[in-house]
Amino acid sequence: MKNLFKINILAVMLLSFPVLAVDGMAVIDMRTAVLSTQAAADAFKALEEDADYAANLEKAQSLQAERQAIAEKLQKELETLSQTQIAEMQKDIQDKGKDLEFLAGKLQQAQEETAQKVFAASGPAMQKIIGELIQAKQIKVLLQKNETILFSDPALDLTDDVTSMLDVAASEASTQSE
Repeated sequence: MKNLFKINILAVMLLSFPVLAVDGMAVIDMRTAVLSTQAAADAFKALEEDADYAANLEKAQSLQAERQAIAEKLQKELETLSQTQIAEMQKDIQDKGKDLEFLAGKLQQAQEETAQKVFAASGPAMQKIIGELIQAKQIKVLLQKNETILFSDPALDLTDDVTSMLDVAASEASTQSE
């Protein structure tokens, strides 16, 4: 019983310690910071305008519509169809599903490649901006915002600051190069 009490006291102390240490602590979601920039929006817009990507997206939407139409027809006419017709329609739905999964994988891969290019292009600027924010806000602990952080005060989140500073740095770089 005494050990259980000691463990509970220790747990309360450990959990309350971070609350006391909030001063000098911040969180950031670097992925969101980079992907929310104007440069990322432009890169994804260019991806959507790419002929291969647009064709794959259109084909995926078409396959999804065909698959949905077959499924609805099957559901409406289930009682009047023969077993072979039902099996054939189910096979069509399954085949279209496989084709759709393949196209979705290609689309997702293209999006990930675009995201990686944006990350690579903005990496040095982001590191510089994060360093400046750490000094300016006297941050002692910077945490990556992810699923392991159950809660963080929005005031501690630097994500929007980094995004806006990346946009400013990008616009300054483009005006200097012109």
